[in-house]
Amino acid sequence: MAWARSSWERKWAFMGLSGSHNQTAIALGPNGMKALGRLGVYEALDDELAFRNCSGYPMVYSRFYRAHLQQALVTHVKPETIHLRKAFQSVESLPDTDELLISFTDESTTTADVLLGADGIQSAVRRSFVPSSAPKWTGWVAFRSVFDAKLVEHIPGVLDEAYHWWGPDRTFFSSKLGKNQFTIVGGNYTDPNAPDAPFKDATWNSDGDLAVFKEYYKDWHPAIRQMIDASPYTRLYPNTFASSLDTWVHGNGQVTYAGDAAHAHGGAFAAGGSLALDDAWAFSRAILTAYPPGSPKPSKAVITQALRLYEATRKPHTDRVLSTVHANNENAIKRLGQVENDEQLRERMKKRADPFWIHEHEVDKVFDQVLAENTQTSQARL
Repeated sequence: MAWARSSWERKWAFMGLSGSHNQTAIALGPNGMKALGRLGVYEALDDELAFRNCSGYPMVYSRFYRAHLQQALVTHVKPETIHLRKAFQSVESLPDTDELLISFTDESTTTADVLLGADGIQSAVRRSFVPSSAPKWTGWVAFRSVFDAKLVEHIPGVLDEAYHWWGPDRTFFSSKLGKNQFTIVGGNYTDPNAPDAPFKDATWNSDGDLAVFKEYYKDWHPAIRQMIDASPYTRLYPNTFASSLDTWVHGNGQVTYAGDAAHAHGGAFAAGGSLALDDAWAFSRAILTAYPPGSPKPSKAVITQALRLYEATRKPHTDRVLSTVHANNENAIKRLGQVENDEQLRERMKKRADPFWIHEHEVDKVFDQVLAENTQTSQARL
């Protein structure tokens, strides 16, 4: 885990995962790529870093090796503001200064005016305020790996496009990534409440068994079997999700969340990265709208106003995402054990919902609408 402090005259702390433990692929839709452009991370828009499939479907707009995207992002942050290996422990308000005192498990502390918890799906910041918000296992365990694309170049067509194969009880995904990397993702779905559910005790990013992975896809297309054979390893990632929070603003109005810490949707629709980037952009706009650089130290009321503006911009959209994910997970569990022929599978795929509204979401437009509504409400009260 890492935390970063802004270089502004006022102070705010960002609690986030360093990401070194999660060496997987990450996808960005059009909204995520737009956010990178707004943030000035132009090197991440380069074709060398991101693989862009030729189909043009929003769900598979561009794909990165996670570490490459992180490296591009970190070049835009002053090194002296990032502190690694700082696990969050607690936060409390200091009434004399209206600041937050943030404590870490190594017994060090820091102070800030605002705390943004972006520390992942198991967010310690979120759970310190909402203990019941721990995510639950969906029953899905992903087998994932990233390796040199040269290992699959002998398989016709697999380097040309990102592919998503659907079967009655499981799926398989493959895609080239930037800098000549390649990823495959398969897995197993089971009832998470079954006492004998396979992988119910699996941990994130733990060693997987290639023999088990191959067994799951032994009757699938030869290209899929060849890609699994080419993979030098596989790792396990149990999928989890959580219900939406009643509010994103805690800590006397000075604490909020972003990314999976705010909306633990379990990675559905390959939307997590884009949702987090839209969070970051909306948060920065809210902060800068409430108190631009050079303005006096803000009051707690102004800070809370900024965080409410951020919440009103993002929460309705991510709540809709979570609601859709929960419904899909329930349907997947209901299908377990049912026999589905090819025609029935094709029909189910044709009727599945189009997630364009997730990947084409215009966060700037929503922010401007919320800001205008808040301004009108404030004027009406005068």
